[in-house]
Amino acid sequence: RRSKRLSVSSLAAMAAEQQQFYALLGNLMSPDNSIRKQAEETYESIPGHSKITFLLQAIRNAAVAEEVRQMAAVLLRRLLSSTFDEIYPALPPDAQNAIKSEILLSIQMETSPNMRKKICDIAAELARNLIDDDGNIQWQEVLKFLFDSVSSQNVVLREAALHIFWNFPGIFGNQQQHYLDVIKRMLVQCMQDQENPMIRTLSARAAASFILANEQNAPLLKHFADLLPGILQVVSESCYQNDDSVLKSLVEIADTVPKYLRPHLEPTLHLSLKLCSDTSLTNMQRQLAMEVIVTLSETASASLRKHTNIVAQAIPQMLAMMVDLDDDEDWANADDLEDDDFESNAVAGESALDRMACGLGGKIVLPIIKEHIMQMLQNPDWKYRHAGLMALSAIGEGCHQQMEGILNEIVNFVLLFLQDPHPRVRYAACNAIGQMATDFALGFQKKFHEKVIAALLQTMEDQTNPRVQAHAAAALINFTEDCPKSLLVPYLDNLVKHLHVIMVAKLQELIQKGTKLVLEQVVTSIASVADTAEEKFLPYYDLFMPSLKHIVENAVQKELRLLRGKTIECISLIGLAVGKEKFMQDASDVMQLLLKTQTDFNDLEDDDPQISYMISAWARMCKILGKEFQQYLPVVMGPLMKTASIKPEVALLDTQDLENMNEDDGWEFVSLGDQQSFGIKTAGLEEKATACQMLVCYAKELKEGFVEYTEQVVKLMVPLLKFYFHDGVRVAAAESMPLLLECARVRGPEYLTQMWHFMCDALIKAIGTEPDSDVLSEIMHSFAKCIEVMGDGCLNSEHFEELGGILKGKLEEHFKNQELRQVKRQDEDYDEQVEETLQDEDDNDVYILTKVSDILHSMFSSYKEKVLPWFEQLLPLIVNLISSHNTEGYVHYYFFFLFSVIEHCSPSSFKYAEYFLRPMLQSVCDNSPEVRQAAAYGIGVMAQFGGENYRQFCTEAIPLLVGVIQAAESKAKENINATENCISAVGKIMKHRPECVNVNEVLPHWLSWLPVQEDREEAVHTFSYLCDLIESNNPIVLGPNNSNLPRIFCIIADGIVYEAVKHEDGCRKRLANVIRQVQTSEGLWTQCVSQLNEAQQSAIQDLLNTA
Repeated sequence: RRSKRLSVSSLAAMAAEQQQFYALLGNLMSPDNSIRKQAEETYESIPGHSKITFLLQAIRNAAVAEEVRQMAAVLLRRLLSSTFDEIYPALPPDAQNAIKSEILLSIQMETSPNMRKKICDIAAELARNLIDDDGNIQWQEVLKFLFDSVSSQNVVLREAALHIFWNFPGIFGNQQQHYLDVIKRMLVQCMQDQENPMIRTLSARAAASFILANEQNAPLLKHFADLLPGILQVVSESCYQNDDSVLKSLVEIADTVPKYLRPHLEPTLHLSLKLCSDTSLTNMQRQLAMEVIVTLSETASASLRKHTNIVAQAIPQMLAMMVDLDDDEDWANADDLEDDDFESNAVAGESALDRMACGLGGKIVLPIIKEHIMQMLQNPDWKYRHAGLMALSAIGEGCHQQMEGILNEIVNFVLLFLQDPHPRVRYAACNAIGQMATDFALGFQKKFHEKVIAALLQTMEDQTNPRVQAHAAAALINFTEDCPKSLLVPYLDNLVKHLHVIMVAKLQELIQKGTKLVLEQVVTSIASVADTAEEKFLPYYDLFMPSLKHIVENAVQKELRLLRGKTIECISLIGLAVGKEKFMQDASDVMQLLLKTQTDFNDLEDDDPQISYMISAWARMCKILGKEFQQYLPVVMGPLMKTASIKPEVALLDTQDLENMNEDDGWEFVSLGDQQSFGIKTAGLEEKATACQMLVCYAKELKEGFVEYTEQVVKLMVPLLKFYFHDGVRVAAAESMPLLLECARVRGPEYLTQMWHFMCDALIKAIGTEPDSDVLSEIMHSFAKCIEVMGDGCLNSEHFEELGGILKGKLEEHFKNQELRQVKRQDEDYDEQVEETLQDEDDNDVYILTKVSDILHSMFSSYKEKVLPWFEQLLPLIVNLISSHNTEGYVHYYFFFLFSVIEHCSPSSFKYAEYFLRPMLQSVCDNSPEVRQAAAYGIGVMAQFGGENYRQFCTEAIPLLVGVIQAAESKAKENINATENCISAVGKIMKHRPECVNVNEVLPHWLSWLPVQEDREEAVHTFSYLCDLIESNNPIVLGPNNSNLPRIFCIIADGIVYEAVKHEDGCRKRLANVIRQVQTSEGLWTQCVSQLNEAQQSAIQDLLNTA
């Protein structure tokens, strides 16, 4: 009796607990933050196994409010998703079995469709976790449930089975192949269920999900190819039932498995076109249909280029979307710009056009779109003219090559629209000019500077339409950013006058009306002009600086944050342009203003636009002030480190969670397959990247002055080598490493070694794991620099082993990629655009090869011959670069790998001579200029460093080198670098191995070939040797009675004119001394100078003044 009473009381206690749990679930949904937070803490404290019991009980209890039950279902799914391994395996087997049966029973008993879906999601999640690493499923009952349900007469059960399979298409584990025909039959049957549209929709989604889950399985894709017509049929039907879920699945297939669509590409494209052009559908559905075509133009561009008829029908649809604009009376005077409405048809159409042009190339797109745009620009309705100009802006990048030929007529035509009666068309014309200035940079500025600057300045006078004024200023920024200084200088007076007048007027408007949009852009235009004009901006400094300082001092209201930030940027760019001497008069005021903002920095909100402007401005101030900036570091570094340390919010979400999230809240999502997505909140990422870049700047500029901060910066930067959310952050982390070592040197070898040990492992691992080739090249370059700083002994045997394995992997990957490119050249869709893409891939590959070469070079320069045994494990792969079956021409990279061996490991290098000597001599006369250049460079290295063993080969090389130098066209643009390397190599042989050559016979020829001016490195060698010869009074060089001196003057003057000799080069001083010696003899001086042209004379004067 007693035990019976006990069980009754314990049951009562359990019931009470369950009631409390229902209340807790209610509180978890409370709109009151504090109640919800309290409930979350209570929920977290409940043990895992109890949670499962309570949640299952809540799900099963039909008497509880549905929203509470749904909450329980969501929580149980999340629990299984995130903490399965901690909770489930620890449960006794009968408890595990009870959970499995409970879930399957609940699906069958549940009457609410929404609730049933959520329980199916739990079943899918549990099944996902009950498949082991070998694909064995520990829950056979769920498979039986699927088979029974899908063939059941009960529609509800069929839906449930399809929902589970859609959610987890890998549910069959290693039995999938065995059941493949059954799966296919099941999907086909359901897609043909004429009585139940929901079954058709679910089966099409499940089929798409299965295809996506098996994207690498080519035989399976082929086996399931005949399901595609059924899927397309359902896409069409479901769209008209206001359900775009199957259409979204089609977009995913186009993105991830485009080859699945290949057998039915035409019907896929036709359907997408039909839906896209049907205005009875929602904007979102039409845009999704367009997305299928656009995505395929990126992922299957070669296939799509064969269907020009479809492309020709898709482009007008995009243009039609771009015309879908609202008449907005307040548009011209809006002072706060809203971000683009990415859901609007106009923005979607423009983006689609841009992507399609880039995907398919201008050869296809431009001929199709040209006529449409011309017609739109002549349409009396402003919306068509606006769309036509925006379309021109959108296609510039993709149609670059084809538009370049007709740019003159395009620009002349677009400039007319800056006079259009409608302000929004004038705005679009500014947009097109600004975009073309970027897309066709340099060529655009050189050809159209006069027309464009005048037209934009005139448009900036449009006082009644601030939006147009601001956009004209924005276009001017694009133009000046890429404009060569020499082109801009003649316009400076006029430009500055206009900008100043507008700035003064807009400052008045700000004070009177509070409007700021145009002022924000004009301040940036001034900054951009100063940045390009550099010291030529000096005369205008006093015109702008007082007003700019006034803005920073007084624009303190929240709505003026962006203006203030841009003004801070402008002041620092002007300071950098005019230089320290002029800026010093205001430097102290500016620093005080910055410091004041900095002190308020902690009060700034995280999204305050001033933060990134401030951070960049500090770095510019550092460049201007140099060592004097050190005193400000204590104030600057705190907020900078805080920004550089921002940790982004991330989340792992499944499809259900994803539906409740919104990209507008600053979240971006990447699909990980298997119904899971990775989300990251992007706010603060750009600021973090800027801050990291500024830390690099401080380390570079201040060197040992930055030593106090090296420890905290290195602790921040090393983990950021794995910060995969932003490439710029990883690049900055890599760049900082060698610079931080340089800063730390001043603390002595022990501190330096400790720092190196902290970063070395991470750097080597990053070389092995970095996925992006641009970032990888930076990491490899930085590692090579670190080795040069640290020198011999900086790597232990484990490092050598790991690095050797990684570099071996990079070389093997190079050959594998080469083979893959050859396979793609055999593909049925191969065409010249595919070849362009393959060439780009090849360039990427080759760039990584040069970085492998950098690392080897640093290893040889630090370790000398000690590193040879390690190098020999890479040698077979390096030799493969020159093998006969290697068709893509990597011979010159092969040479560069081996020249480091000659330079740093001679005389031991001679034992590898069989690998490079004969090929190198043969390659001096190769058809490829790159190969000739590499071979000639190698001969120079051999003469300079190789030693006695190489004598005979130096002698053999001379006639070969002379042959290249004296060949017709040897000074042509494509040949000049190879020729100059040959000239330099002849000089090095005469200088370092004079016994191998008749110096007196060759010297007059060598002199006649000078100057070397394109290849900077070789120019320094040749000028240094020329100084040796002149300083030793070589009679052949000076000529009888110094008759060659006028010629020598010419050579030196050209070297300065073409900047072949820089201020920092040691030979510059020696060249100046040669000239000064001649100055002492008046007659000789006059004779030499009189033969020089104006540019050469001023170059000689510059040399005397600065060296």
